[in-house]
Amino acid sequence: MDDKLLNWLYANKMIVGGVAVLISVLTWSVELMDLVYVCPFCRTQRTVIGLLGILILLPTMVHWISRYVATVIGAFGFAVAARQHFGGWANIMSGKFSWGENWYVNSWMLSGFAMFIITGLLLYIWTHRAQAEEAGEVEAAEAEDPAD
Repeated sequence: MDDKLLNWLYANKMIVGGVAVLISVLTWSVELMDLVYVCPFCRTQRTVIGLLGILILLPTMVHWISRYVATVIGAFGFAVAARQHFGGWANIMSGKFSWGENWYVNSWMLSGFAMFIITGLLLYIWTHRAQAEEAGEVEAAEAEDPAD
């Protein structure tokens, strides 16, 4: 399998982080404009996606503290998304599931997307070091932080 997309993502860290922050800002804007209902699950997920995006934008993304913080935040966001998504599956199994009039804001579908996005951002953060080592970026980061 060709890794062109993966290599492009690693080479364009600012775009990856920026898109995550943009997703968070846009989804928060939609709620703050009262276009969707207030949902604490959704709020948590969009905030976690934004925070992970900010961590990706930081120059210390490969540092162990950044990865630890990202993992804690990401695990929390994933757990919230999984809980919401499971609620949708429970409705499907009981025959109560409905896409609703505005199917594009269905919480079951959006929480599934959030799980994929959060997992992808965490994998990106955790695998970026191997790519950075190949490019020689890690030595420069470690020279700035001798305590590592």
